[in-house]
Amino acid sequence: MSRTLTVDGMSCSHCEQTVEEALEDVAGVTGATADHESGSVTVDGEADVDSLVAAVEDAGYEASA
Repeated sequence: MSRTLTVDGMSCSHCEQTVEEALEDVAGVTGATADHESGSVTVDGEADVDSLVAAVEDAGYEASA
């Protein structure tokens, strides 16, 4: 299953990488693709939304489902 989150605060490719790595560490996530231009990240896997949002926020960004 894929899910898209809105992420505020990403401004470059390094930000994208930080968000992707944070999400890929969440149990149940099989992949993540962030796009700073659209301010979103697409997450593949079975993780719950609360865990995904928490991982992005722990990485220093604002996230919402």
